[in-house]
Amino acid sequence: MLSGTLPIDLTAFPSPPGPTPWPIVGNLFQMGNQMHLSLTLLRVKHGDVFKLRLGSLPVVVLSGYNTIRQALVRQGEDFAGRPELFTFSAVADGTSMTFSEKFGPAWLLHKKLCKNALRSFSQAAPRGSGATCLLEEHVCAEAAEMLEMIREQSAKAELDSEMTDGASKGVDPVKPLVTSVANVVCALCFGKRYDHNDKEFLTIVNINNEVLKLFAAGNLADFFPVFRYFPSLSLKELVQYIRRMNGFMERRIEEHMHTFDKNCIRDITDALIALCEDREKSKEMSLLSDTQIIHSVIDIFGAGFDTIIAGLQWSLLYLIKFPDVQRRIHQEIDEHIGSARMPNFSDKPKMPFTEAFIYEVFRHAAYVPFTIPHWYDWCTHYSEWLLHSKRHLCFHQPPCSYLWGDPEQFCPDRFLGHSGQLNKELTEKVLIFGMGKRRCLGDGFARLEMFVFLATLLHGLRIENVPGQKLDLGTDFGLTMKPHPYKITVSSRFTEM
Repeated sequence: MLSGTLPIDLTAFPSPPGPTPWPIVGNLFQMGNQMHLSLTLLRVKHGDVFKLRLGSLPVVVLSGYNTIRQALVRQGEDFAGRPELFTFSAVADGTSMTFSEKFGPAWLLHKKLCKNALRSFSQAAPRGSGATCLLEEHVCAEAAEMLEMIREQSAKAELDSEMTDGASKGVDPVKPLVTSVANVVCALCFGKRYDHNDKEFLTIVNINNEVLKLFAAGNLADFFPVFRYFPSLSLKELVQYIRRMNGFMERRIEEHMHTFDKNCIRDITDALIALCEDREKSKEMSLLSDTQIIHSVIDIFGAGFDTIIAGLQWSLLYLIKFPDVQRRIHQEIDEHIGSARMPNFSDKPKMPFTEAFIYEVFRHAAYVPFTIPHWYDWCTHYSEWLLHSKRHLCFHQPPCSYLWGDPEQFCPDRFLGHSGQLNKELTEKVLIFGMGKRRCLGDGFARLEMFVFLATLLHGLRIENVPGQKLDLGTDFGLTMKPHPYKITVSSRFTEM
């Protein structure tokens, strides 16, 4: 794709094809309200590499696994930047590793610090259980709490139906899923878990959801910079929500600053404060400010949140739509775990079908249709195309028949080899956590967390559809696309737990 150090005659390459933009608005209106589907249709017409103009933003779209891998891995440094979008600056104000426009030594150091803080503290010794590490302790505790919350909701729904002499209307699993996953992140980042009815905790969870909705809706200030001086109602709401979310984070950080003891590191925030105190001993650390280092906890908080929640919501929907799949997971649980104990991290490699199910949910639901936009500064060429300088890059992975054969079919077995073990080469082609320089920090932890949450639910419960409820695998467009609302009925698998 690149010709090494030899000079390249860029005039020999044509620009990528693409739909004709309209004056002023470009191709914005052609995207509709399901942008991922619109891009899939454009890919059929124009190929894996095509260009758009969204308002004033010139965009190059790269589609398909091989195309994305070429850009993010083999040419990773060329395309590792972030665009200077108004929403990015509203979120982070220059302190975020995730949204930082600059790619270079300071960014690489920032990512290294975030990764080390997440890894070292999550792998720290547990504090009061038989778990192998602190992350496992938190995840298993919250998974058990989630299981009990769903049981309690189910018992209440059954009682209500008996009192009204009607059929059970089932339970909505969203709140237990959201609050339990959020509590894992809070415990790791701030050393504190919250009661599931804590007012401040629920407010932050709801604000996070609203921020994601507003991000997904797009912002005129990103497409037309002049609108940042004439903010719309949605832009004002976005800024207010982000300020409230960051205010919550800032208060937790300030509390830690006042009570910090370098001989007693309580959580990831403490670990980052300790790094700041050691800055003077390291010339390399001078590349980052104290604010950048400490605010890394905000990046870590975000990395462990919405992707896992959405994955669990989709998983439960597929389990009630495909009961035979659920039965096979139950069989695997009974064979490798039994009824005497709860699932833990060590069970994951012993349960390939459960893992295959999770990967097939990632693939089939495709609920993270894009990465956060990338950016490149200079003219380069990619495949047979000339890419002009200063363009936004959108990475889009639609279902590919050449990769999956029958992409519309839900089939966990596609991820199992002839021996029944997980096909690692194929699982790497599921890009739910991105790839390359900007790959999600906590992807390995997220997979462990999803496994334990799902295995814990299915260890204790049989999950079924509510009689008469039509199941819909459709979704509304978003940064992380959630399924349409649904309810479940549950019954215990064991008389004593």
